[in-house]
Amino acid sequence: MKALLLIDIQNDFMPTGSLAVPNGDKIVAPVNAVQPHFDLVIASQDWHPASHVSFAKNHLGKKEFEIIQLEGLEQTLWPAHCVQNTAGAEFHPQLHTQKVETIFRKGTNPALDSYSAFYDNAHQKSTGLAGYLKEKGITKLFFTGLAADICVYFSIKDALAEGFQCTVFEDAVRALDENTYHQQQKELKEQGVTYCHTADFLK
Repeated sequence: MKALLLIDIQNDFMPTGSLAVPNGDKIVAPVNAVQPHFDLVIASQDWHPASHVSFAKNHLGKKEFEIIQLEGLEQTLWPAHCVQNTAGAEFHPQLHTQKVETIFRKGTNPALDSYSAFYDNAHQKSTGLAGYLKEKGITKLFFTGLAADICVYFSIKDALAEGFQCTVFEDAVRALDENTYHQQQKELKEQGVTYCHTADFLK
């Protein structure tokens, strides 16, 4: 059994958003095209309180994209993004959500960041996604979303650790940093992750 994961396809990660992923809006059409071919479609949503520890504005004298140590973890300080109940946190308006069965929200703890759709960055708390998928009999996951080198990457890492087979739709992800993404691709391929184009999947 397979499921499609839509990772953080939200307005603040689009070209006009506060944490813009280059060409992030280009993934919406391929994501919409593959959705009808999955019985189970799940979305994750960054859902931060305004006081979130990952926002540079909440650290006096610190700049956006600066890296600090926080509770023993490296923390990138981001522009404020995907704040709960704001337009930036909403899904892209052209994203089809009719087939989305459940939304898993993450990053709700103001004191801890959460890139993966499965766990927070310290692995202190599960979102419940892994258990949900296993209960549904899912063994194979197909990934889409933003950003390929951050939330998609860490979601795949956790999915592999949970025993899922993982495939990435290459044209349905975009990265914040292309160089990092290409290094991660090499690493993930060595761990058995496959990459394909939505057009090939739809043939």
